[in-house]
Amino acid sequence: MSAMRPALLLIPLTLLAAAAFGADWLTDGGNPQRTAWQEDETIFTTDNVAQTKLLWKIKLDNEPRQMHALLPALIAENVRTAGGPKEVVLVSGVSDNLFAIDAANGQLMWSKQFDRDWAPSPGMRPPYLLCPGGMTATPVIGPGSQDGEYVVYAASWDGRLRRLDLADGEDLAPPAKFMPPNGKPYALNLVDNVIYTHSAQRCGGNPNMGYVYDLKTDRVGSWGPAGGGMWGRTGPAISSKKVMYTGTGDGVWDPENGVFGNGIIGMQLDPGTGKLELYDYYGPTNAEWLFKRDLDMQVTPAIFFYEGRELMVDAGKECVIYLMDLESIGGDDHRTPLYRSPLVCNEEVNFASAGVWGAMASWKDDDGSVWVLAPIWGPKHSKFHAAIEHGEVTEGAIVAFKVAEREDGSLWLAPEWISRDMNRAEPPVVANGIVFAYGNGEDTHQAMPDVGLTNTAEERIAGSTNAVLYALDARTGRELWNSGDQIASWNHWGGISIANGRVYIGTFDGYLYAFGIER
Repeated sequence: MSAMRPALLLIPLTLLAAAAFGADWLTDGGNPQRTAWQEDETIFTTDNVAQTKLLWKIKLDNEPRQMHALLPALIAENVRTAGGPKEVVLVSGVSDNLFAIDAANGQLMWSKQFDRDWAPSPGMRPPYLLCPGGMTATPVIGPGSQDGEYVVYAASWDGRLRRLDLADGEDLAPPAKFMPPNGKPYALNLVDNVIYTHSAQRCGGNPNMGYVYDLKTDRVGSWGPAGGGMWGRTGPAISSKKVMYTGTGDGVWDPENGVFGNGIIGMQLDPGTGKLELYDYYGPTNAEWLFKRDLDMQVTPAIFFYEGRELMVDAGKECVIYLMDLESIGGDDHRTPLYRSPLVCNEEVNFASAGVWGAMASWKDDDGSVWVLAPIWGPKHSKFHAAIEHGEVTEGAIVAFKVAEREDGSLWLAPEWISRDMNRAEPPVVANGIVFAYGNGEDTHQAMPDVGLTNTAEERIAGSTNAVLYALDARTGRELWNSGDQIASWNHWGGISIANGRVYIGTFDGYLYAFGIER
């Protein structure tokens, strides 16, 4: 084992966003609240984004597992390296790999594949589409002890927490037990020296749980909803009260008996005991029907402030958008949000290729209006309309709302625009008045009329095409640019990241693409 430099870790960590210098992207979803809003971007503008070009691409040595390949990129500006300050792009691969790339030229700086203290037992179920094995949680980057120093926190396949120096990939501390091996955790979040995540699909025979790791005490806390898995794409969203919120997947809704399937839950760490505990919960009034129809509440929420109130939006496969007040996300009866939208899509009640998937987004414009964005799969609902619509939607789109106030003072989500058609629209990112989004090109079918369920990686890989990246005017949804056929492959459970005039997307074939404005 190489020498470790623990001094880099000795710094009090506050909210991750406060530690960023320049337009960094240190966590999946851009910040602990998972708004996917790059507030510090200045290079991309609505006037110049049409000049976006492919700046570079790099093939990374990562073996796909089932349909998983590369996780969303993280970006840190002004990293102090042996070769001077650099903007570093960190990409994780499902086969327990990390890659650091120089953002300026696309050159690989270092790579690392984690060792394992665990191996699958002979009788264990082999990997399959929902449980591919490997590293499934996007890491998170925190500050080191001095300006220009950054710490990478990653959860490897064996369930251990890794701490590395972003500048060179060297270990900063020995691996520490965090979760059971062979699970399926989602993107790590970091707030005030605590790492948050959750798991799903009972992979490896492990229960679906929320997890916290206290970096000050090395204590681990966990709590599970006893229902469906928590598989919001960008992991949990963290509120100002340090409550981690997430939707839950298929399962019975029976809170009286501690079962919280097909709902939304909040969990909070008790700093005295180190335990993770249930804080709040919401269950749609049709939760039982959602369970029967396999319409999980599987989306990462976005948390934001509106007129001094801390609010949250979330959704699920049903394609209903929920607006909630974090003072009580479901009201006194835990069944009443601030607002529940009509069906935005999924008129045919499709459990596999329609609905809202991945994560929500939110941003605030210069006029003070708060916007909410939802990526939808499949056609929009025939009865749903927005003030501006950009053609027929058959495969997917981005739908934009404004948080608005009715005459009686109640809040609702006013539909503002629906984007052009996109082949399975994925979670968008907002930067300087531009919405970047993409159609992933993935074959998402999980059943066929003649054979029933047929959800295998082999079939779906063969049916997948290529991803297309789009830039839209954030106020109108008008298309400003797209990548055309420049991206050769597709992705599954990936994402886009933006910083300093570059937008990054990884694909199944192991390539990381950097599109941006030439300087």
